[in-house]
Amino acid sequence: MTKKMALVTGAGGGLGHATVERLVMDGWQVFATDIDEEMLRASAHDPDIMPVLMDVTDRESVKSAFAKISSHTDHLDAIVNFAGIMGVGSLTDIPEERLARILDVNVMGTYRVNKQFLPLIEACGGRIVNVSSETGWQTAAPFNGPYAMSKHAIEAYSDALRRELALLGVKVIKIQPGPFKTPMVEGIERAFDQAETETSNFARVIRKLKKLAGKQINAAHDPDILAQVVEKALTAKSPKPVYSVKPDRLRTSLEKLPLRAADEVWLTLLRRANKE
Repeated sequence: MTKKMALVTGAGGGLGHATVERLVMDGWQVFATDIDEEMLRASAHDPDIMPVLMDVTDRESVKSAFAKISSHTDHLDAIVNFAGIMGVGSLTDIPEERLARILDVNVMGTYRVNKQFLPLIEACGGRIVNVSSETGWQTAAPFNGPYAMSKHAIEAYSDALRRELALLGVKVIKIQPGPFKTPMVEGIERAFDQAETETSNFARVIRKLKKLAGKQINAAHDPDILAQVVEKALTAKSPKPVYSVKPDRLRTSLEKLPLRAADEVWLTLLRRANKE
C-alpha cells in the first residue's frame, strides 16, 4: 500500500512536531520542514520522516525545498502550515520591522508555501490545512494586536483560497487552536517583557497582563489533541471547513457580548491593571 505524503511546516515546534509524529504513526510519510536545523533533528528518528530546512520568509529557500521534495515525490496528499511566531505589544509602540516580521512569517509564509507546492497538491487532489488561532475569529484583545492581525489575515486568506481551489478539487481547511503547550506559548512571558521595554504608555498594564498570560500556560493542552484534529481534517471523507480546538472559555464567553459591552469589560480590566 502506497503511503500518503504530507508536508508540514514549522515541524520543529510543539504542534508541528506532534502532528508529524501522529501522521507517521498512522502510516504517512512526512516532509518535516523548519528554519531551525537543531529542532528538526528531533524529527529525524524515523525513515518515514524527511527533515527539510526551509525559511518560509525566503522565496529562494521555499523554492529550494520544493526542488528537494519534488525530487522524492510527484504529489502531496497534504500541506499543513504550522510555521508561525508570536507577536505581543501595543500597536502604537511595536517597531515597524517587528510587526512586518510577524506578518511575513505568519501570513506571507503560508502564502508562499501553498503557492509553490500547489502543483504537487493538485496532482492528487490533496488537502491544505492552514493553522489559524482562536484569535483569528475573536475580536482582537489589547496588546495582542500584532498576532491577531496575522491570524485574521489567515482566516480571510483561507476562506478565499478554499473557494478558489474547490474548482480544482483541492480542499482547504482552517484549524483554530486555543492554548496548547508549545514553545510559542511558553515564550509569551518573554514577549510581554519585550513589549514592556518598547512602550511609553502601557508598561504597568503590560506587566500585569504578563502575569495573567502565565496562568494560560498552566491551562494549556497537550499538543497531541490538536494533532489528532489535523489528522481528522486530512482523512475525513467530508472534512469541515474549520475546526475550533480547545478555545479559551473566558475569551469565548467575552465574544458572546455585544461589542460595546466587551469593550467596556476590557476597559475595566485595563484600568484595574493600571492601578495595581
